[in-house]
Amino acid sequence: MEPATAVRPAPTYWLTRFVFLRLLGFLYLIGFLIALRQFRPLAGEHGLLPAPQFLEAVGATYGHGIGAFFRLPTVFWWGATDTAFAACAWVGIALSACVVVGLANVPILAALWLLYMSFVHVGQLFYGYGWEMLLLEAGFLAIFLCPLLSPHPFPRKTPPSAIVMVLLRWLAFRLMFGAGLIKLRGDPCWRDLTCMLYHYETQPLPNPLSLYLHFMPAWFHRGEVLFNHLVELIVPWFVFGPRTLRHLAGALLVAFQVLLILSGNLSFLNWLTIAICVSCFDDGVWARLLPERLRARAAALTVQTGAAPSRRFAERALAVVIGLLSVNPVLNMLSPGQLMNATFDPFELVNTYGAFGSIGRERNEIVLQGTYDAEPGPDARWIDYEFKCKPGDVDRRPCVVSPYHHRLDWQMWFAAMSQAESEPWLFHLVLKLLRGDPAVLSLMDDGPFRRAPPRYIRAELYRYRFARPGEGGHAWWRRTRLGSYLPPLALDSPVLGETLAELGWRD
Repeated sequence: MEPATAVRPAPTYWLTRFVFLRLLGFLYLIGFLIALRQFRPLAGEHGLLPAPQFLEAVGATYGHGIGAFFRLPTVFWWGATDTAFAACAWVGIALSACVVVGLANVPILAALWLLYMSFVHVGQLFYGYGWEMLLLEAGFLAIFLCPLLSPHPFPRKTPPSAIVMVLLRWLAFRLMFGAGLIKLRGDPCWRDLTCMLYHYETQPLPNPLSLYLHFMPAWFHRGEVLFNHLVELIVPWFVFGPRTLRHLAGALLVAFQVLLILSGNLSFLNWLTIAICVSCFDDGVWARLLPERLRARAAALTVQTGAAPSRRFAERALAVVIGLLSVNPVLNMLSPGQLMNATFDPFELVNTYGAFGSIGRERNEIVLQGTYDAEPGPDARWIDYEFKCKPGDVDRRPCVVSPYHHRLDWQMWFAAMSQAESEPWLFHLVLKLLRGDPAVLSLMDDGPFRRAPPRYIRAELYRYRFARPGEGGHAWWRRTRLGSYLPPLALDSPVLGETLAELGWRD
């Protein structure tokens, strides 16, 4: 008689849920901290893109009732004031801190999701990045991982849902595979393996390591592109594979994100991707990583239990909803005209993602300059404004700021790729600086104009290149002037008043 074959027990995800929720809480905390410190000057009542005026424009089309909320979900329909923005940010910080320390339930995660979505939907240009919708999508799924009311990190009656773990893997797949497809369909340098020759120098906010990576030999950069294609186009398929392959895929995806964190400042995108990819690992992986003295305790906490029928119904209903909402994102991924970082429902529950579909070959930077002189003639003494993180002073070391995000710095990188006329918020920025607005100045680095605003401000366009290590001196960059981006402007310049009046901004 042949011996019976041992049946491997179903994997459990108690420790996986614990790790995922702690990481998600940390990233919510970063997001709300950014909102507390930056939302008012960017999109507050008197911000560069005022949210109240934006909501008025939306309300003129959809009304101001519950229908408008379902078109543009945000709690700020009921009060778009600086006090409301600050209060919501503080509540978000407090709830995020609860999750970080181990307290998480449905009301807490639902409130975090609703509050952060409220900021995203009125933040306009300054919140139009892929990682915002990614946080919302991951945050929505997290609601279904938590117990209904108990905030305990290991609630006996609410085992982690294997269905939600699969949905998180589905999110990881769309995130990575979509990014890989957008590259293959986009810039030819991804196909001829040359994109990384330029990326480190031209990415939005390089860090110190970016300079040294930029000057690596060409074969190294071609290898990076091949590794990128492997991780984004092949590895994601294995997140649905057998246990060993799934663990290997998760490890590769996490390692790839760590490399991206080391090589640049992409806000919390890579950190959030790591949190999502945690779903590839079950409790067996985490147990092996724990010290011996903690393994017995972990084993006692991760005993498999059954979920209540109502919870099983909710999880299956969620899977059906996510499946139906995935149709458009999948069709987009299959389309030759694939959109990058797009959503197809107002609550951004299931989205399509992508990054760096095109790579710049040269780095242009807008340098704002002010002068106290009475006339902005050729003899005027112009002084550069310095931003928190974006390249300016060639001797200043590139910043290390991820997972934090300086939104104005990032938007200046985009503005340098277009004409000033297509960036009306930039005129508003100049006006604020001419008035010495303290809220806007808080977004800038310390400088001479903290004491008194200049009489004139202009914007010059420069080309920046990394200074090769060993060239001498302490310079990180070399820059060459390309020309004028904005002519000298004063408070009484007609263009400033006309821009505000045309866009309805009441400054």
